[in-house]
Amino acid sequence: MQKLTYCIIFLILTTSLFAQRDFYQNNRKFTEADTLRGMMRAERSCYDVTFYDLSVAVLPGDKNIAGEVTIEFDAIETFERMQIDLFENMQINQIESKGRTNEYERLHNAVFITFDSPFKKGTKGSISISYEGEPIAAKNPPWDGGFVWRKDDNGKPWIGVACEGMGASAWWPNKDHLSDEPDSMSISVITDDQLVCASNGNLRSVEQADDDLKVWNWFVSYPINNYNVSITIGDFAHFSDVWVASDGDSLALDYYVLKDNLAKAKKQFAQVGPMLTCYEKYFGKYPFWEDGFSMIETPYLGMEHQSGIAYGNQYKRGYMGGMIPKDMDWDYIIIHEAGHEWWGNAISCNDLGEMWIHESFTTYMEALYVECRYGYDDAIRYLASQFPNIKNVTPMVGPLNVNFEDFGSSDHYYKGAWMLHTLRHAIDDDELFFDILKSFYEKHAIGHIHSEDFINYVNEKTGKDWSAFFEQYLFHARIPIFEYKLKDTRKGLKMEYRWKAGVNDFDMPIKVGTEGNMTIIYPTTEWKTMKFKKMKSEDFRVAKELFLVRSANYTGM
Repeated sequence: MQKLTYCIIFLILTTSLFAQRDFYQNNRKFTEADTLRGMMRAERSCYDVTFYDLSVAVLPGDKNIAGEVTIEFDAIETFERMQIDLFENMQINQIESKGRTNEYERLHNAVFITFDSPFKKGTKGSISISYEGEPIAAKNPPWDGGFVWRKDDNGKPWIGVACEGMGASAWWPNKDHLSDEPDSMSISVITDDQLVCASNGNLRSVEQADDDLKVWNWFVSYPINNYNVSITIGDFAHFSDVWVASDGDSLALDYYVLKDNLAKAKKQFAQVGPMLTCYEKYFGKYPFWEDGFSMIETPYLGMEHQSGIAYGNQYKRGYMGGMIPKDMDWDYIIIHEAGHEWWGNAISCNDLGEMWIHESFTTYMEALYVECRYGYDDAIRYLASQFPNIKNVTPMVGPLNVNFEDFGSSDHYYKGAWMLHTLRHAIDDDELFFDILKSFYEKHAIGHIHSEDFINYVNEKTGKDWSAFFEQYLFHARIPIFEYKLKDTRKGLKMEYRWKAGVNDFDMPIKVGTEGNMTIIYPTTEWKTMKFKKMKSEDFRVAKELFLVRSANYTGM
């Protein structure tokens, strides 16, 4: 029976994905370049990256960068030709492997390298690429990716890079696909010796290169998404702290901020400890323990760069001073971007089309943080403040195997959070719901998942098939409509009800009733009837603060 259920889920998701690709294809024609970036073709699937050694010079006043990357890999199949990625505006100087210079050809942003002798399946190999050029400058970071060349209020250089969606190959050569993360990575940055370079992982050493240059050597000891690899250079002050987990382990906290903002940062970043405590409660310990936790002040709003969170919220409450209820006082960028350490960085999707896995869970973590710190009612109120951001214009899952960035809305953030909120109250068992979140996270941490992995897990843990629920919310733009008719009688209230949805067998439970006396019911797409004693139609309500649905009352029609 379980095998049959999985087959049904696979068929539903496969059919839905074809429909989704058609939905987006009608609005955007995908190109050869999109496919080269998005698909795991044979030239990519033949090898698995195990280590990147990146060394790059970033000098203020010169928007050109120059560097070298060594890529170590395991050969999954025998091959003589492989694909790496580097934007076509960046110049490749040389590619070497096995002591020889290798020939290559470029097609859009893909680089195809040919070897004189094959790499045999099961063996290890490496290539080294030297490159240079002027990387794309971000016009509106972090939403529009690229390098950010700014100056602080004192006229000192302040340089950063954010490239989610755009891809890390905008500024360094790599296998630019979400499904392949290195086991670890070395990042060395040469820059002006009057400045500080902050990056991912641990700072291993700082070396004087010559009279006016230093080399900052960082090391990441965990797998890392390529777009999470980042550097920020500025006139920074550094301070540190520790956070103690529930088991007594101490986590190193490091902060790199503009010198003029040191006092403000020490006050604002006091929120980090309580946040880590809340997220540990729901999901377990901070996932990148050996690399520590850092926040780095950036010349753009923020980004979830692994173990080196980009922070640019200007030490304001909420989102640049707004977007949270006025009686709450917490920093959105700290709470949201750090939440990605669990969902997005520790658990990652395999394809840009499934970015809901990163953003929906992390956006719901904001509400869980509020629930942890303020209480359940305030979490409901916080989610209500997000509700106007839900547009229902495009599906949350986009087309797979293409370079896809534009979902047409932020529904994979806010609608996705509300989907999880809805699932919680449809399951109607908080102990079970929170066990699902935590145990699923612990099972898949430091790994990759597909949408069906979470769907299967929910089905297993609940003993109920939620496939239609996820198909509706993930693969359809519109949300389900709860249709009902009410009739007052001498004995109480009579209700006829059903679901109207894009999925034929949609059957989500929902709560209805009166204020303070709600009942969970089990509609399907067929009309049902039930009676409520001592209830009047004027007092009837649908718990739309708990469920992402529309409702249609046909009473009196």
